[in-house]
Amino acid sequence: MNQERLLKVIVAPVISEKATMVGEKRNQVVFEVLPDATKAEIKAAVELLFKDQVKGQELVVGAVNVVNVKGKEKRHGRFIGRRKSVKKAYVSLLKGDINFVEGVA
Repeated sequence: MNQERLLKVIVAPVISEKATMVGEKRNQVVFEVLPDATKAEIKAAVELLFKDQVKGQELVVGAVNVVNVKGKEKRHGRFIGRRKSVKKAYVSLLKGDINFVEGVA
């Protein structure tokens, strides 16, 4: 796979109450990814981006589950618009740990 493509696949981590709960219970991390990203690309991108951040042990990515979330329809006065649709990836970690809030007390 093209390394430039892999660096663009992951858009942002999802920081929410549900993502934190899933992280604690199932050792999963949630990312917002490109709409055309495949599971194989997501797995390769996570291993490429976070292999240096895991201290003391190697980052091993297990399963990757993908969810397409449709944007909500919203009104602003008489005008109707729609929020953007996103694709989320739930990445299961077998070893290692990814910490997004590093250095914050």
